[in-house]
Amino acid sequence: MFAFPNPVNEYSARITAALVVVLSAATLLTGFGWGLAIIAAGFWLRVLFGPRISPLAQLSVKVITPWLGRTRLVAGPPKRFAQGIGAAVSTAAALLLAAGLAPAAWVLLAVLIAAASLEAFAGFCLGCTIFGFLQRRGVIPEDVCEACNNISLRRA
Repeated sequence: MFAFPNPVNEYSARITAALVVVLSAATLLTGFGWGLAIIAAGFWLRVLFGPRISPLAQLSVKVITPWLGRTRLVAGPPKRFAQGIGAAVSTAAALLLAAGLAPAAWVLLAVLIAAASLEAFAGFCLGCTIFGFLQRRGVIPEDVCEACNNISLRRA
C-alpha cells in the first residue's frame, strides 16, 4: 500500500512537477490559502502511495506521459525523497498561513515553485541532488538505492 515505484519515468516526474508549478503559481497569484492545503495533500499522497492516488500524478502518468510517448527510467528513492521535501515545505507553508504568517508562507511557496520549476523545465531534481549528497555522506544507507551507488545499475 505504501509502495513507491522504482524505477520512475523521469518524464512523468517532470510533468508532475510542472503541474505543481502551475497549481502553486495560481495559489501564489490568487492568495487562495486552501491551495496550500491542496498542494501539501498532493505531496503527501505521492510520498505515501506513489502516483496511485495523487490526482496530479495520475494525470501525468496515465494521460500526459503516454500521450508524449517518452520514457527515461531513473531511480525511485531519490524521487520519493524529493516528494518528501515538497511535502515538508508545502505543509510548513500551509501551517504558517494558518498561523497568520502569510508573508513567510508565500516565500516558502515561492521556494517550492523554484525547485519544482528546476525539475519540470531543466530536468534538475534538487531533492535528488540532496538525496545523493546525504547518501555519499552515509546519512542515507547505500542499500536504500543500489542504482544510485552503482553506475552499472542505472538505466538510461
